[in-house]
Amino acid sequence: MKIDKVISRLTEPFQALQNKLFAKVYLAQTISLLGDAFTWVGLALLAYQFGEGRAAIILATALTLRVTAFIIFSPFAGVLADRIDRKKILYTTHFIRMGLVALLPFITTEWQIYVLVFLMNVFNAFFSPTYRSIIPQIVDKKLYRQAIGLSAATYQLLGVLGPGLAGILAVWLGAREIFLVDAATFIVAGILLLTLPKDFLNAAKEDVSKKHPTTWQDVTKGAKLLFQNKYIRFALFIELVSAMAGAFILVNTIVLVKGGLSLTDSDYGLIMAAFGIGATVAAFVSGAIDKSKSRQVSLLLGALVLGLAISAANYLNFSLLFVFWIFAGLGQSLAEIPSETLIGENISDSEQGKVYGSHFAFSHLWWAIAYPIAGFLGTNFPEKEFLYGGIISLALLLMVFLFLRPKESVAGSKLLNWRKIG
Repeated sequence: MKIDKVISRLTEPFQALQNKLFAKVYLAQTISLLGDAFTWVGLALLAYQFGEGRAAIILATALTLRVTAFIIFSPFAGVLADRIDRKKILYTTHFIRMGLVALLPFITTEWQIYVLVFLMNVFNAFFSPTYRSIIPQIVDKKLYRQAIGLSAATYQLLGVLGPGLAGILAVWLGAREIFLVDAATFIVAGILLLTLPKDFLNAAKEDVSKKHPTTWQDVTKGAKLLFQNKYIRFALFIELVSAMAGAFILVNTIVLVKGGLSLTDSDYGLIMAAFGIGATVAAFVSGAIDKSKSRQVSLLLGALVLGLAISAANYLNFSLLFVFWIFAGLGQSLAEIPSETLIGENISDSEQGKVYGSHFAFSHLWWAIAYPIAGFLGTNFPEKEFLYGGIISLALLLMVFLFLRPKESVAGSKLLNWRKIG
């Protein structure tokens, strides 16, 4: 009987695929994410072609432009998702991104990379919040956590496997030609999006006010709703903790592995794979770990594990770092996944688009703050950067816990859930 329960929990995220409409949207997302992996591997190789010494600067600038596009445009994307045909937003922005990717093989100067990357992510900023806002529309509430968990797990898994596959194709086809394969994945995903019935993707018309507020009013309303709900607000600031710790992992792991441990590129790949594997596992089981209304158990446990894992990194050998990075990945998924679920459960259908857009902007703003801090400490304290990063992350967690935690008994909620399961 216990084995049956374990199997049931492990397969729980896949139950959402019984919904054929969600299965189609999920497949389109999966193919699109694979294409994104091709894009970034191709850009890295292209940056290297422009000059070994400038490759890091080119990629860092491109990454900054990517986050900037998300911060500026995603709140407006959420407003549009509540006002017009969401299916039209999905396939229009998707095919525009495909066209921009198809231009990448033909660029000849550095500034062209920046322009195309910024434009691609402007339209990505419109695509992603709209995609997230339609999941509650097409999936039953009882399966919503599983659908979000499956989407997040796929994101993490392709973050590990996608670049490896892209690297193989790049060796076989060439750095520039890989963008054509990337564009082909956009075509397949786009066809799936075109076959979606639009009626299921739009905000509930009976809930939409007859008075049409201005776009800016809707943007500010999305932010207001995001911060008004105590559960969503708490989860959003836990994401700040996660972003702070995660930035140290993304920025400084390469220095730790190749500089501190004097290991190879392959070893770096294995360490980052460990992080991705941990994140993937947590994404699959997060819905079963905490079913409480506030998700405090998942949020606090995830942020705590993540902060502790990176704090010890400077003092570990390769084997222990591999294990700790699995726990770091587990922690990051547990700390980040609940936000989207809480929005779907606490915000009305007619308002979800603007709230998802606002959440997308603020969650990326946290990373825009965290990246420079991680870079500064990694440059100036190369032997203790993870220790300092862990201290900062845990201090943030303590402040969020003391001042923003919803007044609810975490232990009581957990006990109640286990009684229900039993």
